[in-house]
Amino acid sequence: MSISDRVIAIIAEQAVLEPSDVKPDSTLEDLGIDSLGLVESIFAIEEEFDISIPFNANEPSASDFDISNVAAIIAGIEKLVSEKV
Repeated sequence: MSISDRVIAIIAEQAVLEPSDVKPDSTLEDLGIDSLGLVESIFAIEEEFDISIPFNANEPSASDFDISNVAAIIAGIEKLVSEKV
């Protein structure tokens, strides 16, 4: 399973949707994920990939990690995973 598929599965689980309902251009807001759901998704993703996401839940806009849509989140995670090696 690719990084993309795994991230989409985590986000879909958080949104109580099918992975096929999670599109790359979907925003978390589109998917009905609130700030608590976002934090839970980040924790699940960090655990899944054994990475640390540079995200400040108190100041999401001040974060280096782009959460503007699903594709941006996947790109950020792929970058973190590649740097981990």
